[in-house]
Amino acid sequence: MKKLIIFDLDGTLAKSKLPIDKEMAGLLSNLLEVAQVSIISGGDWPQFEKQVLEHLPKKALVKKLSILPTCGTKFYQFKKEWKQLYAENFTDGERKKILDSLHSAVEEAGFDIKKTWGKQIEDRGSQITFSALGQKAPLDEKKGWDPDFAKRKKIKKPLEKSLKGFSVGMGGTTSIDITKPGIDKAYGINKLKEILGIGIPNMLFIGDALFKGGNDHPARKTGADCIQVRDPEETKRIIETVIACSIDKREKK
Repeated sequence: MKKLIIFDLDGTLAKSKLPIDKEMAGLLSNLLEVAQVSIISGGDWPQFEKQVLEHLPKKALVKKLSILPTCGTKFYQFKKEWKQLYAENFTDGERKKILDSLHSAVEEAGFDIKKTWGKQIEDRGSQITFSALGQKAPLDEKKGWDPDFAKRKKIKKPLEKSLKGFSVGMGGTTSIDITKPGIDKAYGINKLKEILGIGIPNMLFIGDALFKGGNDHPARKTGADCIQVRDPEETKRIIETVIACSIDKREKK
């Protein structure tokens, strides 16, 4: 039985930018009874509040929950209230370099995007995210724009040349996430090891973008066991299995 279960958010626990549903909230609460839980995602802290924390049952053991926004560049724990432990924010020079490179890569890709919903580029302090259709685009629109990641790969390829040393990953349904050099979900997992004192062999990571180039892929580099899921429904079945195995193990003692 793993001591720490780590989840991606969008596409894994919930549909893109939407809250976890009632069943998922209950399953996460039950999982916290048998293991520590962490969520690492490209979204910033307010997104976690809206999508996850506001929907957990009041009885949920949130003291066993760690939240790592912006691909692990920030870390929050609950100690009477939610506290930020660190934030790996960009310098002004790094921010300018990223934004200039991103604008150039998007222009070079030449996509004719006729309509956007909200900002395409969001500066989250420790991460800059490009959302092709805008931050507030409807889910149905986002799902149809780049289902095979081919369009984002055309933007990502030049960024990997112009932003050598930075982490450039594809997240969600239309997004590209850029973080500081060497800081990605692998960094977040290693911070969990350091702060929680849990070894990598005792961790399990679950995400929908564990393929090469996906923003969950760095989790594989840590040596942690990883499970690729199609959607939140598949994640629910895995959580049920983890809980059942834990209960069975306790009953046999």
